[in-house]
Amino acid sequence: VVSLEKGKEFANITSEDHKKDGKWMVQFWWPMDFTFVCPTEIAEFNKAYGEFADRDTLLVGASTDSEFVHLAWRNNHNDLHDLKFPMLADTSKSLAEELGILVNDAKVAYRVTYIVDPQGIIRFVSVNDLSVGRNVKEVLRVLDALQTDELCPCNWEKGQETIKQQDFQLPRASYLEALIINRKRGATPPTRQPHKQQKMHNETA
Repeated sequence: VVSLEKGKEFANITSEDHKKDGKWMVQFWWPMDFTFVCPTEIAEFNKAYGEFADRDTLLVGASTDSEFVHLAWRNNHNDLHDLKFPMLADTSKSLAEELGILVNDAKVAYRVTYIVDPQGIIRFVSVNDLSVGRNVKEVLRVLDALQTDELCPCNWEKGQETIKQQDFQLPRASYLEALIINRKRGATPPTRQPHKQQKMHNETA
């Protein structure tokens, strides 16, 4: 469902849409329409739509309800009238099943959030239980961190310093992190030498 305007309610969307535009995508799933926690999340994502757009990110909501149920819910819930992003209808449950996010007994989706980069690679996944709503600000924070393409420490916020690769000897964990970053960039990995006072055979994996 992309609109409440008669004759323009429905459209087909694919996983290629954001890739061809060179954008990121945030796709968030909820269990069922016409419930209580779900509309609070959807409304908050909608309030933050401009912030996602400013980050060149497409926002897509999804559940296993049909497009007709989505439309009816939007028409009957004040907070959902003016949604700026599409509500994906995985009626066959095939996508949710392939992603492995279906609750076994109820056959509805968990509250799952994906951040996908412009190449179509899933860079972040979070899963909430059915009873607990998400924090949209945290999704934005993680998106900001991923878009820096740098090492971001715990509780990092946009505008703060990231962890820079240093020219001197790196500890084991930092070396591995730097190696990952360099591989993504196609750069030469940092040289790591054993500490003068530490023998190689004393290292533990």
